[in-house]
Amino acid sequence: MTDPAPESGVPAGPAPDAAARPEPVRLYGPTIADDPAELYRSLRERYGPVVPILLDGDVPAWFVLGYREVHHVTANPQLFARDCRRWNAWDMIPEDWPLMPYVGWTPSIMFAEGAEHQRRAGAVGDALDAFDRTELGMTVGQVADRLVDTFAGYGHADLIEQYSHQIPLHVVARLFGLPEADIPTLVKDVADSLDVDSDPVAAHQRIHARMVRLVADKHREPGSDVPSRLLAHPADLTDDEVVIDLLIVMAAAQQPTGNWIGNALRLMLVDDKFSNTMQGGRGSASHALNQVLWEDTPTQNFIGRWAVHDCQLGDQRVRRGDLLVLGLAAANRDPGVTPREFGGPVANRAHMSFGHGEHGCPFPAPELAEVIAKTAVEVLLDRLPDMELSVAPEALEWRPSVWMRGLYSLPVKFTATTDLPLDLP
Repeated sequence: MTDPAPESGVPAGPAPDAAARPEPVRLYGPTIADDPAELYRSLRERYGPVVPILLDGDVPAWFVLGYREVHHVTANPQLFARDCRRWNAWDMIPEDWPLMPYVGWTPSIMFAEGAEHQRRAGAVGDALDAFDRTELGMTVGQVADRLVDTFAGYGHADLIEQYSHQIPLHVVARLFGLPEADIPTLVKDVADSLDVDSDPVAAHQRIHARMVRLVADKHREPGSDVPSRLLAHPADLTDDEVVIDLLIVMAAAQQPTGNWIGNALRLMLVDDKFSNTMQGGRGSASHALNQVLWEDTPTQNFIGRWAVHDCQLGDQRVRRGDLLVLGLAAANRDPGVTPREFGGPVANRAHMSFGHGEHGCPFPAPELAEVIAKTAVEVLLDRLPDMELSVAPEALEWRPSVWMRGLYSLPVKFTATTDLPLDLP
């Protein structure tokens, strides 16, 4: 009988085949995300680039944290596939498993493979690429200015709840062609769908129903928006395919981009060197945001891939159907590839923050996300140039997630102003 696994980050007791397989490490628990950089360093030192882990409920998987190994896995979909139905551990997974939203199969772009994935991803990429980057920047600027207007007169704000996590959804809602009046309800439902203290299932159902109505509306009155372009695309997507891929685009834009903005603002406020980079001119924001992707990427780890055949990865023997968790943040911190100084190599964009290969974040999504993040940071710096933290840096709390890297809140204070940003006659 296998001994129960100890606390997070400590090898579990020996299994019957312990001589053949290394002892796994729990990659869950209340303290596992306290210091991710140290966690990744210690795992790499002990196990090398591929680590045997236990996910919630002691479900076995492999944690790929070497840069070269992550690159190999993501570049070879014929060896490490995306369809979760290949998993050899489904008999261990209860219906209420906490990570089911990441692994439960849906007929979406997320789990499609081969020609089907190319059809779906090509349509989404074309629909997004149709947006002019300059016009997108203007849209983001308008959204950011309106959000700053809501708190500029108070002299204090929480830049997470009131700003960084608001911007992506407001922008996506406009790209989707949603009526202005519907946006506040959508923003609240998306927040509730990510909050375990509310009713996330009911919130998700409301979001799904709204996308169904949106697609029906765009059949009747098409426009220059994402759902209309998907419906008209030569890929001949069904309504159900459009609905579920709209949900994927929304989720991919919301939390990662919101945390990217929030993490950049945090670093600006706690690190003088970084702050000088951010405020060194509008052209500096892109370099500073790139530094965040290397050092504090929003998407820390990603489930994943499933081995198509028995194979060797790193020093480990991976079996057919095994689950692989991609350690994106750990790969970025691989000492063999990480830029040592960001003064020059900061322009290096070879990080794994957007994934890689066929199932990486598809073009032009990373480019559009950067337009959103860069504009959001620049508008805030322009509007509130004297903002500073209203708490000690050590009082800031990271959300206890091994998957996403983001703060609960980012409270700041500044000189209250009622100046309007718009060019009025």
